[in-house]
Amino acid sequence: MQYHEFFPLGDSGVVVKLGTTIDQHTHESVKKLSVCLQEEPFPGMVEIVPGFTTVSIYYDPLALYDPKSEQTPYEKVVGLLGEIISRTQKGKAREPRLVEIPVCYGGEYGPDLEEVARHNGLAPDEVVRIHSEQKYLVYMIGFAPGFPYLGGLDERIATPRRTAPRTAIPKGSVGIGGSQTGIYPIVSPGGWNIIGRTAVPLFRPEQQPPSLLRAGDFVRFLPVSPEEYDARREMAP
Repeated sequence: MQYHEFFPLGDSGVVVKLGTTIDQHTHESVKKLSVCLQEEPFPGMVEIVPGFTTVSIYYDPLALYDPKSEQTPYEKVVGLLGEIISRTQKGKAREPRLVEIPVCYGGEYGPDLEEVARHNGLAPDEVVRIHSEQKYLVYMIGFAPGFPYLGGLDERIATPRRTAPRTAIPKGSVGIGGSQTGIYPIVSPGGWNIIGRTAVPLFRPEQQPPSLLRAGDFVRFLPVSPEEYDARREMAP
């Protein structure tokens, strides 16, 4: 039986914990349950939020309330989720997408590239090569709308967060924070080291879904020149 635990989240939510470590196996369990709930939501379900090791499910307790039943809405949801988890563990996960993100590294677009290189005893070009030759797994979307937490960063370029966070990171900035890398989809404060920037919009509130990336996708960064970045930015909506 697949490991799972349930925890109440206020009076209209439940957290399902599907693992105790951030790894591929736990991620697959999170993805299977998330896909199943997205495709076949149970009556009263409002929203799901996948995490590193959990899936949070929000529901309408009034839609699930039955005065003739001794079960509370929370107990009903836990029962439904238990059945769904038993069913999904036998299924195959959806084939992941590979999304390529063009990035202009260094200079005004990546002001911390030199610091990342210095910290790891590398040349800036080596940091760019190592960063762009990896394929990264989108573990979860969070922190800011459309912000992808990407796993798979090469330890040769891992770099601690800045001691002094910036109050405004430009939209599209690509950063390294410890052993993770990610992309700031909107202007926001942040403490990750910024090594480049993309013109690809990651958060598109006018579209459904509004986030370009989803948990379970893979991302590969493609180095581009400042001229190519400017041309793509002019074409971006």
